[in-house]
Amino acid sequence: MTRHVLVTGGAGYIGSHACKALARAGFMPVTFDNLSTGWREAVRFGPLEEGDLADPVRIGEVFERWRPVAVMHFAALSLVGDSMRDPGRYWRANVFGALNLIEAAVAAGCLDFVFSSTCATYGDQDGVILTEDTPQAPINAYGGSKRAIEDMLTDFGASHGLRSVIFRYFNVAGADPEAEVGEFHQPETHLIPLLLDAISGRRPALTVYGTDYATPDGTCIRDYVHVADLVDAHILGLNWLLEGHGSRVFCLGTGSGFSVREVIAEAHAVTNRPVPFVEGERRPGDATRLVCGSARAVTELGWNPDRSTMRAMITDAWRWHQSGGYER
Repeated sequence: MTRHVLVTGGAGYIGSHACKALARAGFMPVTFDNLSTGWREAVRFGPLEEGDLADPVRIGEVFERWRPVAVMHFAALSLVGDSMRDPGRYWRANVFGALNLIEAAVAAGCLDFVFSSTCATYGDQDGVILTEDTPQAPINAYGGSKRAIEDMLTDFGASHGLRSVIFRYFNVAGADPEAEVGEFHQPETHLIPLLLDAISGRRPALTVYGTDYATPDGTCIRDYVHVADLVDAHILGLNWLLEGHGSRVFCLGTGSGFSVREVIAEAHAVTNRPVPFVEGERRPGDATRLVCGSARAVTELGWNPDRSTMRAMITDAWRWHQSGGYER
């Protein structure tokens, strides 16, 4: 019997990789996406249901048609700066959208829910290794909206028996090693695709925001996880729920991180091309070092993030970049 999993945001970067992983694991991913930031070309591993999480009737129709055994919820607005300029948009899209989705899942008797959260729920906690028990104190509407959804899942667990696995992580990088799907945003805001654009001449140069931080090379340090490792964790989390385990929160990270200059140096080594960049001023709110651990995921889920080296992430991203992507 086919086991369907509803994947919101399945036409996006992480969601499309999750759909491929689900198909390989024997599930049928059903993508629910409004295609505002996702790509129709990325939906290659199961059916696409176009719709918006603001439309509870449409969500209910999709649950009725496919009868999914679980939900993987990736769909969200996710730009921190944008969330600070227009917080209402983030609360409406992320929180109200999630509420519609959760209520539809409960109504359909679909009580296993994997949620893509963020370490932005922790706020500005510079220089520590974040864990699942670190106090949450979001400082922008993006992090706040994700924290609200986490609370919502807890409430629906208490009242309706909804079981959830929540994943918190920082930066996702790399691409499908087979280059079927990859990372492409409009506009692009992520470091690795930006520097690959600079290497290939699609933009004049990368801007390095701040070179006077208290780090060995003066640039910020951030945690990165390979997208293939990340979606592997989501499959493990799904199976955790389907095997009857209770709700759980997991952080996904390396616990060390890479500086901007280290990422640039690795990109030069992988591509054998110089990375054009210019030095800019610090951006308001940028912390010096943000990393999280993953001991719980490794111990309890058996997660093994062996592809989350900067060499592997840039190699796979570069292969995707050279393939032409979706609309290059």
